This record gives sequence, C-alpha cells and structure tokens, in this order.
Amino acid sequence: MLKNILLGIKSYSGTFKLMKELKLWKYFFIPMVISLITASLIGVAAWSLSSSFGEFIATLWIWDFGKDTFTSISTLFSGLIILVLGFILYKHIVMALSAPFMSPVSEKIEAHLTGVENHDHKKTSFNEQLWRGIKINIRNLGKELLYTLPLLLLKLIPVVNIFSAIALFLLQAYYAGFGSMDYTLERHFNYKDSIDFVRKNRGAAIGNGIIFMLFLFIPVIGIIIVLPLSVTAASIKTIGIIQKNQLEQNIINN
Repeated sequence: MLKNILLGIKSYSGTFKLMKELKLWKYFFIPMVISLITASLIGVAAWSLSSSFGEFIATLWIWDFGKDTFTSISTLFSGLIILVLGFILYKHIVMALSAPFMSPVSEKIEAHLTGVENHDHKKTSFNEQLWRGIKINIRNLGKELLYTLPLLLLKLIPVVNIFSAIALFLLQAYYAGFGSMDYTLERHFNYKDSIDFVRKNRGAAIGNGIIFMLFLFIPVIGIIIVLPLSVTAASIKTIGIIQKNQLEQNIINN
C-alpha cells in the first residue's frame, strides 16, 4: 500500500512538461473556471454559515457554567465541519462537471504513452461523459460523507483526534484520486468494474489525491491548477497499471 501511494505521488513528476508537450492547457480552461467559481461559492457559503452554525450548537448548552468555553469549542468545531464538507463538495462538483473536458485530455495522454492514436476502446459522447462523471461522483460523495461524519466526531476526543485527522485527510485523498483516475477508466471499464479497479489500486488513488488535497491549501493558484495536474498524473499512473495488468493476463493466457 505505502509503495503504491508513493508511486501515485511520483506520477506527478514531469506533468508540466507533458502538458506543454501535448499542448493540453487549452483543454483545461473551462475546468479551471469551473474550479474557481465552485471554490468561491463554497468559500462564501462557509464564511456566512460558520458563525451561525456555531451559535446554534452553543444553544444546546443550557447551563451557565462553561458557556463561553462550549461556545468557543462549538464555533471551532462548526468551522471544521463546514471546511471539511466544503472540500468534499468542491471535489465532487468540479470533477463531475469537468468530466467531458478531462476525458479527451486523458485520451490524448494515453495515445502519447501507448503510441496508439486510434484506440478501440469504448467511444462516449459529451453527454455520456458528463452523466458518467455525475453518477460516479454522486456515488463517491455519499460514501465519503458516510465515512467522514464518524471521523469528525472522533476529533472531539483528545489524542484520538490526531489519528482521525490523518484518516480524514487520507479518505479525502482517496476519493480525489478516484475521480481523477475515472477519466481514464471510463474508456476501459463499465461503472462497476471501474469501482473494483480503484479498490484494487487504492494506494495509487490515495497517492494522487494527497497532492490534490495539498494543492487546495495554496490560495487561488492551487485551486486553478489542481485539476490539470491531478488528471495528468492520474492518467499516466492508471494507463501504466492497465498495461501492466494486460501484460500479466497475456502471460497467464499463453
């Protein structure tokens, strides 16, 4: 697992060079706009809701003693919840809406790496790619929220909250990497097989997603370039895994 995570991270090396060589930046303009608008809307919503949500939680403390302390803790906790949920929503909204623009990018990278311009993989239309992106990200959103809520509650427990924070970050990284890998998988596998593929290669997904999540902490620039970099890196890694699996299967068959 750790080895695959590191390999997923390593796949980011050379991404800028490859994007320049294949002239991919023109394909990223609309996804970058989507990313910036989505992040801005979520940021404004989080700013306006955090104090209100904190005050609401504080009303649950009916006693006078410790009121100020509980209010401070509830405000901090509400801010954390909104921040985490904001990251989650941002990922899946941007990845779903960017699917029709990212799939051709992944296809060009695959043609470059394999030397096969006209592949015989499944052909999909703009609408089919958009629907696939929405479908996979709604599924991932539900799963991520299901696992996130218990981890957020664990953050209220001293010492344990350190490990829950790490688990929460890796969970978000996994689903970020999942979304980036699916732009390549949609040509090779159906919905169910794609999910199974990522499960078997979760280390690669986490590695890709770790860099994705770290870029989100870079103001403005990180939000703009995170998707182009993560999709390019994920395409390189996913294509490599698919080729390796095909080679191993051919050896077994022969």
